[in-house]
Amino acid sequence: MISHPFPPFFDKDSKVLILGSFPSVKSREQMFFYGHPQNRFWKVIAAVTESKLPVTIKEKKELLKNNHIALWDVIASCEITGSSDSSIKDVVPNDISEIIKNSDIKYIFVNGKTAEKYYNKYIREAIGREAVCLPSTSPANAGWSFERLVDAWKVIKV
Repeated sequence: MISHPFPPFFDKDSKVLILGSFPSVKSREQMFFYGHPQNRFWKVIAAVTESKLPVTIKEKKELLKNNHIALWDVIASCEITGSSDSSIKDVVPNDISEIIKNSDIKYIFVNGKTAEKYYNKYIREAIGREAVCLPSTSPANAGWSFERLVDAWKVIKV
């Protein structure tokens, strides 16, 4: 069983919550979200917010804060092989109520179908809020070009 190794990112002014499934091996090593260079998350967020592409964790946090974006994952712990979402089992969900209570979240989005599946299974009813599923920024979602991802993700801009 692997536990999520780092805390959610949010502050009292966060308006948009984006939930992934569970951090990749690279993200767990870096102790921050979307650490694998092939994941298009940061490129997409920078394009949608018309910001410079963040490189350091400090720059990533500034980009999120400046755009009122909170990040967390649906899963607190699970069995997983490498970074493969399809291998996830024995899921223990995260409690996102702390984020909801201590911020100004207006919208919840999930990054891909795995996050959507576990959100709907474990979290939606507990907090009484729907989440909008966005196409995954993972390199495994090769069917979506960068341009299509940016277009789909524009809904996060509030």
